[in-house]
Amino acid sequence: MKILVLGSGAREHAIILALRAETAEHEVFVAPGNAGMAHDAIPVTLDVLDGAAVTTFANEQGIDLVVIGPEAPLVAGVADVLRAHGIPVFGPGKAAAQLEGSKSFAKRIMDAAGVPTGRAVRATTSAEVEAAFDDLGAPYVVKADGLAAGKGVIVTSDRGDALAHAENYLPSGPVLIEEFLSGPEVSLFFLSDGDTVRALSPAQDFKRALDGDEGPNTGGMGAYSPLPWLADDFGSEQAFVEEVTRDVALPVIRQLDSEGTPFIGLLYAGLILTPAGVRVIEFNARFGDPETQIVLPRLTTPLSELLFAAASGTLEDQPQPAFSDDVAITVVLASEGYPDAPQTGRPIEGLADAAAVEGVRLVHAATASPDAPGGSLIATGGRVLNVVAVAADFPTARERAYEAIGRITLEGSHFRTDIAARVAE
Repeated sequence: MKILVLGSGAREHAIILALRAETAEHEVFVAPGNAGMAHDAIPVTLDVLDGAAVTTFANEQGIDLVVIGPEAPLVAGVADVLRAHGIPVFGPGKAAAQLEGSKSFAKRIMDAAGVPTGRAVRATTSAEVEAAFDDLGAPYVVKADGLAAGKGVIVTSDRGDALAHAENYLPSGPVLIEEFLSGPEVSLFFLSDGDTVRALSPAQDFKRALDGDEGPNTGGMGAYSPLPWLADDFGSEQAFVEEVTRDVALPVIRQLDSEGTPFIGLLYAGLILTPAGVRVIEFNARFGDPETQIVLPRLTTPLSELLFAAASGTLEDQPQPAFSDDVAITVVLASEGYPDAPQTGRPIEGLADAAAVEGVRLVHAATASPDAPGGSLIATGGRVLNVVAVAADFPTARERAYEAIGRITLEGSHFRTDIAARVAE
């Protein structure tokens, strides 16, 4: 197949690596990509928010499938333009992408579909925020209603900090004040063709910047899969997946379809396992980052077949995706100052040594080639790259991941040292 992947982060690099692992016969393009992806796909200069430009390129190159990675092109309606021209695309249209683009929309869909979630109050003024705080109590959960690049959420017992967070986003639109839910969090991906869904293997990510879940929220500092502890409450991972498919994914997909906004793409369910049962924290309309980096290496079903089936409405003909018994963990290397004020432009050394560790692959998120030829790659963002380790067990995977990340040098960089520590005990 000729496949065009839109995006420039580690999620898109992980998708490309999974496609490449299937067969050397795929011709994979990426727009705009990053320095690390340039070894695995053909970089293309395209405005990924311009549906007409993406469509023109796809037609000129005879692209068989377009995979939209990040949320911004989805919310901008790029998938709609491609579909209108008969190009298979994995990613929801603008209307369905509001499941991620608007927290209020997502709550309405969940209520209509009878999906278990926490209470939420939509607020447009500071006074409404204060009233919601009084109603729901502490800890306070405040979310920007629109897209905020993973930085729009705060969970705190400090009312002043919560109010300040809300007031930071109120000039741009409403905020949601949500009921605080307690319990372990799980990420579960569902492929959807608008009617049928197929679940991938669950993962757990680590949002806080520092060990022990301390520090500010981030886009994610690491993740692991599978989750052996799910068997304690659900009997097996499969039983958990079946419950969430029945109670969450299918009702949401059917509700969207009934409203004339079929969801074709990746439904990301952010879940929390409360004492009262599974509850949805949020939905995303695309693969999650960094969970994609550790779910796809375990996938043994060809990813291209699944994505194309979802894009072409034939997912019901596909069996449930299969996964290896191996485990995978990823540790994110972040720039100094991330997430508040990441320092960029600094050289990254030791990448070849890190990649030489058995079972390790490097997935690039924010890297670029310097102006001078032959120089080291430089960091261009907060989350610079992912060290992904695959092994037969978690102790071995952790050992490999941390040995590899220890070989990488980036001035001022930091990473968590406790990713998957609990399951490696």
